[in-house]
Amino acid sequence: MSKLNESPIRIKSFQFACGIVDYCDKLKKNKDFELASQLLRSGTSIGANTREAQRGVSTKDFKNKFGTALKEADETM
Repeated sequence: MSKLNESPIRIKSFQFACGIVDYCDKLKKNKDFELASQLLRSGTSIGANTREAQRGVSTKDFKNKFGTALKEADETM
């Protein structure tokens, strides 16, 4: 397993995304489809953007991707 796979940010963002998926399933059962859809997109994109940031080609790229992850986290909140 590479160090990237052991990253606490990567692990926590994956666990968070799993929790978001479970919560969105509950929202859908309550017919809250629009909220579930938006929450699913923003909550799972945090991990995707942090993963991209860790693979950034430059410091600027890294900061930009983590900035996007932060915006998604704010939207999810």
